[in-house]
Amino acid sequence: MRYPEDYALSSPPPHMATLTSLLGSFQPSSGRNHLIAFTLGLLITFLGIRANTRLIRANVRWWFHDLRPGGLHIHHMVIGVVVMVIAGLVTIATNPQGFWGIATALAFGGGVALTLDEFALLLHLENVYWQEQGRISVDAVIVTITAALLFLGGLQPFNAVDATPLARLGGWVITILVIVNVTLAIVCFLKGKLWTGVFGCFVPVVATVGAFRLARPGSPWSRRYRDNPGRRERAERRDRREAAMVRAWRRWFFDLIAGKPHIPPVHLASTALIAATHDAPQSAPVAASTPRPKRA
Repeated sequence: MRYPEDYALSSPPPHMATLTSLLGSFQPSSGRNHLIAFTLGLLITFLGIRANTRLIRANVRWWFHDLRPGGLHIHHMVIGVVVMVIAGLVTIATNPQGFWGIATALAFGGGVALTLDEFALLLHLENVYWQEQGRISVDAVIVTITAALLFLGGLQPFNAVDATPLARLGGWVITILVIVNVTLAIVCFLKGKLWTGVFGCFVPVVATVGAFRLARPGSPWSRRYRDNPGRRERAERRDRREAAMVRAWRRWFFDLIAGKPHIPPVHLASTALIAATHDAPQSAPVAASTPRPKRA
């Protein structure tokens, strides 16, 4: 008589093993508890710091204000870097287990959230937190949380060693497949397809499809379309069609968790200032008064 445990431990059917090898390698993470703690620390800290910055922007009297010792504005990404350094050093030096291992993972996740929440500031080297360019910080946090959840689900990136039947092909073949997968994921990033590149690291089929599709306008890869107007027009048309479906939902979701940007981008603000200067009515020149001749 076979018990339910026997069915759980039995090997998957051959067709399922082949499908798994094509999609990726599924293995439960050995540090599952630490990964859960990291994800919770990242998510809770991100939501907390966003609520904090929105209350500061609303100038609520009973809430905290910006940290400005001696007139120097200390951004919370500085605190995040310090927390990550401390948690990382403790983990590497002592390899904590049990409660302390979970605590360091939780702290490291919080430090990552504090740093990635101002990722746009690091990228642009200016304070674009409440500008449209600042939305890339939310993208960075969501991508990191998604990757952690994929690890929690047992999906391993670039791991074909234990995938069946790829494991029977030999070391060199597996190495070539991993290099091809990494290259395709990098191509997706260069084409401006952030989400496709992230999922492509875990699921090679996704990276393959994304790498052979047209690049998004404004991405580094789209510069190759300068001498090909037809391909550039197709890419712009596809981007407009996808933007019409996704951009409204994305804006609503980002406004919900991160607040609406209220400061126009720097280049738009300077353009508006120049336009206002040119459109301003010019004052009529004052005619120089001719001195009256003196009477003899």
